[in-house]
Amino acid sequence: MRPSGREIREMRPISIETGVTKHAEGSCLIRCGDTHVLCTASLEERVPPFLKNSGLGWVTAEYGMLPRATNTRMRREAKNGQSGRTQEIQRLIGRALRAGVDRVALGERQISIDCDVIQADGGTRCASITGGWVALRLAVDRLMKAGDIKTDPLTDHVAAVSCGIYAGQTVLDLDYAEDSEAGTDANFVLTGAKGLIEVQASAEGATFTRAQMTDMLDLAETGIDALVAAQKAAI
Repeated sequence: MRPSGREIREMRPISIETGVTKHAEGSCLIRCGDTHVLCTASLEERVPPFLKNSGLGWVTAEYGMLPRATNTRMRREAKNGQSGRTQEIQRLIGRALRAGVDRVALGERQISIDCDVIQADGGTRCASITGGWVALRLAVDRLMKAGDIKTDPLTDHVAAVSCGIYAGQTVLDLDYAEDSEAGTDANFVLTGAKGLIEVQASAEGATFTRAQMTDMLDLAETGIDALVAAQKAAI
């Protein structure tokens, strides 16, 4: 039995509310159960120096957790410097979202996705990718409406979900109670067409088998279907 009482293939409730900030070109608040992440997209008519005069656009991301996103207060990273975990997650978000972008069609401009975790209960990086894509979609829609770009640079939806082995069972969408005790923890980033973008999987105790890896991927595809449906409903 899962701590939440969910079935093995059951996702937490998903909601995506758009237009939650006044100034950002795209924004949403994504809720995956008790994990809540604010995602905003900011447009800049410039690119990093290494892309200047290349004709290519750029999508990047930053990630952070508010001090009381967790059950005890964390010190602000603005005061102490970014942890290795934070740097790894924001690089993952950026890589994931760029995989769904035609950077030639985007043109020589940058879209920065900020993912701020308001409340954490497992799966914050996955929620950030899924919500970050919605914020990106809204920012791109604004560019297209203004006539600044002619061809849609977003080639497909991008979403992410966690899977793992908990109490000997392969389960979908781990919350913190499961994640903290899981024998195997994995994150899957896929396109809407089920193209694999990135897989992160590690055994926390005993090793896992190829068959269990396949089971987790099958569950992940089920989760991606639900997340893409939520993205479509939001936009």
